[in-house]
Formats: sequence, structure tokens, C-alpha cells
Amino acid sequence: MKKLSLLLLTVFLFSCATSEKTKLDLLIDHANVVDVKTGELIPDQQIGIRNDTIIFVREAGTHSDYTAAKTIDATGKFVIPGLWDMHVHFRGGEELIEENKNLLPLFIANGVTGVREAGGDMTSEIFKWRNEIKSGTLTGPVIFTSGPKLDGPRGTWAGSIPVTTKEEVIQGVDSLENMGVDFIKIYDSTISKEAYIWIIEEAKKRGITTSGHMPFTVMLEDAVNAGLGSVEHLYYILKGASTQEKEITQDVIDGKAGFWGSMDKLIATYDESQAQTVFDMLKTHNTYVVPTKHIGNTLSYLDRDNHENDEYLNYVGDGIIKTYQGRIRSAMRANEKAIAERHELNSTFEKLIPKMQAAGVSLLAGSDSGASNSYVYQGLSLHQELEALVAAGLTPAEALRTATINGAKFMKMEGFYGSVEAGKSSDLLILNANPLVDITNTRAINTLVLGTKIFSEQDLKGMLEQLRK
Repeated sequence: MKKLSLLLLTVFLFSCATSEKTKLDLLIDHANVVDVKTGELIPDQQIGIRNDTIIFVREAGTHSDYTAAKTIDATGKFVIPGLWDMHVHFRGGEELIEENKNLLPLFIANGVTGVREAGGDMTSEIFKWRNEIKSGTLTGPVIFTSGPKLDGPRGTWAGSIPVTTKEEVIQGVDSLENMGVDFIKIYDSTISKEAYIWIIEEAKKRGITTSGHMPFTVMLEDAVNAGLGSVEHLYYILKGASTQEKEITQDVIDGKAGFWGSMDKLIATYDESQAQTVFDMLKTHNTYVVPTKHIGNTLSYLDRDNHENDEYLNYVGDGIIKTYQGRIRSAMRANEKAIAERHELNSTFEKLIPKMQAAGVSLLAGSDSGASNSYVYQGLSLHQELEALVAAGLTPAEALRTATINGAKFMKMEGFYGSVEAGKSSDLLILNANPLVDITNTRAINTLVLGTKIFSEQDLKGMLEQLRK
């Protein structure tokens, strides 16, 4: 009886101990965790995941208070949050809906688990894709969308909402808010300076973040003071850094100069002291900047670089590739003077990037991939953007922030996304090599954890093969 009682007690105690253990769907063990906030590497960690959430991140080998349905030995590997591309487009009209949809797995195959869609003409489809991705019936990144752009009458991009009067601005913002967009994108093709500022002010009243190009009829200071959330591309930063911004702005208002015709003067009147004032202003107002440097590198040298044998042309639909011709024809028509000016402008932009970073301006990694943007490929181009930022002078750690925690902060989602911490998303990349040493190692994906799904390196290669035409 005593032996039986002892046996029963042992079984009971073991049962209690087992029942108290944390049940995990996945344990990533002995990983080197990249702390994107500090830029430090935390060695030999274990990451416990249940459902789509990290339960704990702690030193490996010191706890046994869990059971895991699956364990990944990440010895010698490096873990970072899933990467976000903060400037992409899904567009091209009804005939390109399926080709755009087919690109969604291309992001995942490259470890891009979130995208900020900056305006197009297929908003209703994007909301459908979001629901399908959430339900697990479609493979793709988390999508944050602006819906249609706001612009002036007869704007450049199809699907844009035209606004001229203050009443139309309110109606336009109403429309976007009712759609449930995540932010508002403003475009600068025909919009007036008054309407531009009205949009920013109206959105700010409602707590909606704005993002935009900026018409050259508007002073950068006025847009930032009104509450612009992010500046897309570096033209507008260069304008603000000119000692003659007021004069150039007035010339554009008076019809004496245009956007492209002002670039030479902006470069010639760039001033370091004025630039620092602009950077301080951006930092003070928490205005983000999206350099889109890779697309700048690509489009600036279309006259020189041959992309006919690009591997990623095998993954992009023929209809989207056809839209590349507009920029290609424009580049080929340019004379030597225009080509030299384009190259100089691109070099000028590159010099701005490390200066903004050093001044504390929050930068976001954005590829600007989408129909009409020649040879800038979904997924891959985010890695190329990070590499371009490092080539411009950022450290790998600084570049990583632009595609992780900075994006989460801009979308006001840093409570769940952007870093490897307890309580945050299980969207993670396990890399074969250290991205803090070489930023190209973000491409060396050993395993992708996407919510509750796990993709091996072979799975991701298989995904690419399925996309091949």
C-alpha cells in the first residue's frame, strides 16, 4: 500500500507540474536576437510563441517550464522582426488586379511581412485581400492602405479623389475615413497649396496620419507645421534645405518655374545650416521621411543599366512589365544634359540620408514597387532599399530600424509589431548570418515565421518557383 500510495503521489505531482507548464506552439531555441531598438545582439536566447504572439524572450537553457509542439534549433542563427516595406503600390486598373494579387506571395518569399500601400486604384480588392490574408486563405503580408490618393482635378493617377474647395476636402476625408483606410496619401500633380494644407489639418483633427508628395507651391515648413505625417521621397527635403525656397516656391506659384525645372536651382542653393534647421524641424514634429533610394538609383540609370535579364522579370506579370515602358521611353529620350542632371540629383539625395539620420529624423524604408515603376521588384526591392541606405552612410542597425520598429511606430502599431519582445507579433525572420555585420544578410533567410505558419528556406524557394511564369 505504501508503495502504491507513493507511486500515486508521484504521478499526481508530475501531472500537476506538467499541467502548470506553458504550452507553446513554437520554441526557437539558442537564437541570437537582434534588438532593433538598440542595435545590439543578444546571444543564446529562446523565444516562446503561442498562436501569433511571442510569449517570452529569455536566456536559453535556464528554464523548463514549457512544452512546445515544435522546436527550432537556431544555434548560430540570427532573429529579426519581419520586415516592412513602407511604400508600395497596387494599381493598374481592372485588367491588372490578378497580376497585383499574384505579387503578394513575392513579399513573403523575401521575408517582407508587412507593407504600407501608398495609394492606387484597386482599394476594394485590397480590402478583400486583407481579409483573405487574415483568414489564412491567401498568402501575403499585413497590408496597411491609404486607399485612393487625394489630388487636384484630373490628377495623374487613376482612382484619385479630386479636391479643390474646403468642402470637397472634408468630403474626401469623410470618404476615406468611411472606407477604413489606415492613413491618407496626398499627391501633388494638380492639387492647390490651399487644398493640400486643408487635407493635413482636417486629417489631424480626426487623428488620421497623412503621407505625401508635396506641391512646390507649398513651403515644407508649412506642411510640417500643419501636421504632415511623412514626406515621401527627397525632393521636398531638398527644397526645404534651399536658401531660396521662398523664391522658388513663388516662381512655381507664378508659373515661372515647374517641379523639374527647379531642381538645378535647389541643388545650387542647398545650404548645410538651412538643412540642419529642416532636420531639426522634422525631428521636433515627428515627421517621418521615406527616402525611396533604391528606385532613385534604378530610374536614374535606366539610360545605362540593362535590365532585360533580371531574374525577377520571371515573377512579375506581363501586364505590369508593360507598364514599365513609360519610364523607360522617357529615360531613353533624355539628352546628355538631362541625364547628367538626373545623376547629380540622385547623388545629392544620397548625401542627405546620413545627415537626416544623424540629426534624429525618423526614416522609413520604402521601395515604391508597383506598376509603372520600372524594374523595382516586390519583396526583393525592400532588401535593395536597405542596402542603398547603408551605402548612403547608415549603419546596418540604423537601416534595420527603418524597416521594423520605425514602420510600426509610424502606423501606431509598435505595441504589437516591430521588435522581438514578449507580447509582440510572431512574424519573425531567422537568418543564417548576422545583419548587423552585413545588411545583405537580411536576404539569408533560414526560416520565416508568419503568424502561426512556419516557412523553411526550401518552402520560400518553392514559393518563388510557383510564381515563375
